[in-house]
Parts: sequence; structure tokens; C-alpha cells
Amino acid sequence: MGRLFGTDGIRGIANELLTCERAMAVGRAAASVILPKGHAKKKILIGMDTRQSSTMLASALASGICSVGVDVEILGVVPTPAVAYLVRKYKAAAGIMISASHNSAEFNGIKIFNSEGYKLADELEERIESVVLENDPPCELADCMGIGVVTISNTAASDYVEYVKSTTAVSLEGLEIAIDCANGSSSATAEKLFTELGAKCHMLFDDPDGLNINRDCGSTHMENLRDYVISHKLDAGLAFDGDADRFLCVDNKGVIIDGDVIMAVMALDMKNRGALNHNTVVGTIMTNFGFNKFCEQNGINFIATKVGDRYVLEQMLLEDFSFGGEQSGHLIMREYSTTGDGQLTAVQLLSSVIRAGRKLSELTGVMTKYPQAMVNIKVSAEAKLAIFTDEAVKKILDEAKAKIGSTGRLVVRPSGTEPLVRIMAEGEDEHMILEVVNTTASKVEKALASY
Repeated sequence: MGRLFGTDGIRGIANELLTCERAMAVGRAAASVILPKGHAKKKILIGMDTRQSSTMLASALASGICSVGVDVEILGVVPTPAVAYLVRKYKAAAGIMISASHNSAEFNGIKIFNSEGYKLADELEERIESVVLENDPPCELADCMGIGVVTISNTAASDYVEYVKSTTAVSLEGLEIAIDCANGSSSATAEKLFTELGAKCHMLFDDPDGLNINRDCGSTHMENLRDYVISHKLDAGLAFDGDADRFLCVDNKGVIIDGDVIMAVMALDMKNRGALNHNTVVGTIMTNFGFNKFCEQNGINFIATKVGDRYVLEQMLLEDFSFGGEQSGHLIMREYSTTGDGQLTAVQLLSSVIRAGRKLSELTGVMTKYPQAMVNIKVSAEAKLAIFTDEAVKKILDEAKAKIGSTGRLVVRPSGTEPLVRIMAEGEDEHMILEVVNTTASKVEKALASY
């Protein structure tokens, strides 16, 4: 892979990399690969976030799918995990989400789910890529009597909300919360979901205009939410990203809580209820070292994968684990979902708070975070590869690791969705960690400048 599909589908600037022509070709190829000739005619679902370009790309995708004889059902604005759920409920052959997640409005993307609600296997993505880029094999268009048709769903958002509500028997009555929708997909679902579960909700950034998605709001910009929770003395603040597959929060004291700490609170609750399969949580190499210590102290096993929710899920499926996630807020609860689901995670976390009868700030004390610092370096595609092969870069990284020593670690990795190399350092001495990560990033950036 790597020419079209990254770690989270296809992503790029709308009308530059992600044009109507490209979207139509992807729709045609996806339908041809997933439903080859001779199939019983089935439908593919298309959901989208609130970006101005999403309806354009949905129309193009639908045209490509219909051209090879497959029907389309447009779900409208829904979260990414809603597509993964509804593809099963509506018995569709596949589901496609149009979103660039936490990225700004000029970007968009295409994520594809199979009939069971899982992201497509690498092999299928590679076959779709081959059809789109090399016309190999060429798609066979339907005859004029076999062209697919497009229908519009009027129940997608409400069906998803009802499902998430069904995952808890706990009423959230008594909780007063703020919800930051990032002017994205959760604007269509969050107020209904949390209000009907009993919480008193203050809605923030739930007025999308096509261009303001993720703009100074959502799970990547939580300052406004934090200030609102403090000034209004609320029990919690919930923050989602543009397509609501990520969730971070603010506790009742205004402390921003990342995915690692959320995972610790929920893992302990799940273990106590007998819901944590094999007493194991799956994280990534970027999971804070404090989570490892939390697991050791509470008799929980921890397994780390490569960064990316698809790798976390692969490990969960391989060994029948029930819970895993990332620091960014992609958390997967296999009992209820086939992918990361921000609103589902928030419901389960708040249910844990109610069950415990304590404040969120008290529950988060189960884990002590190690100081961690990360710098992103903007690089070319060639430079992404060079971090593994360039001798000068290798020497810089070896020197940094030696300085950190055994009390911490250095992690360097290329982003799977953006033109970035991420350099993260972690350890007991915060001052030293900040110095190492900044110095290392500066040296690596200079070393990669020629690529």
C-alpha cells in the first residue's frame, strides 16, 4: 500500500488529491472488488462529516458505485463509527465514510468498512488501489437496465444514537457536562444521545458551516472546553474530533484527560465487572509508560502494537481481547463496536463515574503519567523513509537514546496520515525530556532537509 491508502484510508486536500474523478474511480473500484460480477445486487452505505467538500465527494462516490450496478444508501452526516454499526444493521455489503477526521476543513478522506463493520483488509485496499491507479483489472460497467440507484436514509443518526444508548443500563442523571462537537459529525448526535441518557448538557461548537470543523475546537484544541468546565463548575467536558471516532475529556477540576488515562479508568472498571477479556488491554508504542505501571499495580496485562487503531484492533481480534486504544482517544470496546467510537467511549466512561459514585478527578488518580514530549517535523514522502536508512539520522537518534538511558525511551515514527515525522521522548525527568526531544527534532529536521 502507500500510493492511495494510508493507515486510516485515503486522505488529501479536496479537489487537489481528492477530486471528483478520483472519488468516482474509488467508488467504482471498491464496488467491483467487494461485490464482483455475479453478485446478488446489494447496497453500499455512504456517510459523511460536515466538511463543505463531503457532499461533492459523496455524489462522486455514489455515481461510481451505481455505474457498476450496485445500489447506494446515503446516510447523511453521521460519525464514522455509525457507518461501521449501520453497515451491519442495514445488511449492506460495505460502508464508506467521507471524512478527514481531526484534520482541518480543506482536507477530506475516504474510509471503507466491510459488511461486518471492520476496516478493509490490506489485500482488498491494494486491489482497489490497483484498479484505480492502473485499471487492473478494468471495471465492467453495468448495462443500462442494471445501473444502481441512490436512496437517502432518514433514520441513520437516530438509529445509531439508540444503539449507543442500549450499551449502558446506567442513567447519567445528576451529571452536568459540556460537549465540544468540533463542528463535526457529533453535532448531529451528541446532544440527543447524552440528554436522553439523563445528563444536563451544555453544547459547544455544534454549529458546522462546512469550513469550521476542528477549527480551534474538538479533541485537538481543548482549551475552550477546559475553561468552560471550570467557569461553569461542571462534572466533565467531552471533546470529539471531526468524525467522532476520537474522544478526550476534561475532568471536574479542569484537567485535560487523554486516551491513556481514560483507558486506565475504564480498564479497571471493566476488570472489576469481569468484562476485561484475559485481563488484558491493548495499546501502542506511544502509550504512556505510566499506563504500564498502572497495569502492573492492578494485575492487568498490557500489549503494545504499532501506532494506529487498525493495529490495535488486529491484536484484539487475534487473541480475543475486549479493550484497547490510543493516547489520541481512539478507544475500541469490542463488546459493542468494531472500530473506535468517541461517543460510545464517553457513555461508558460516564457510566463508570456513576457506578463508582465518585468524581471523575478522583477516578483518574489510578494512573500517574510520565512526562512525555513530542515534536512533529514536516517532511517529504522521501524523508519519511529516510529516518530508517539515513546514517546521520541514525547517529542522532542513538545519541538521544543514550542520553535518556534506562529511565525513559525515544520513539520516532512517520505519520500514517500526514506529511510528518513524530519524535517522542518520555521519562522521569521532564526538563531533560524536553531538552532531548527539541534538540533531536532540530538535528533530524536539518538532516532530512535534503530529501
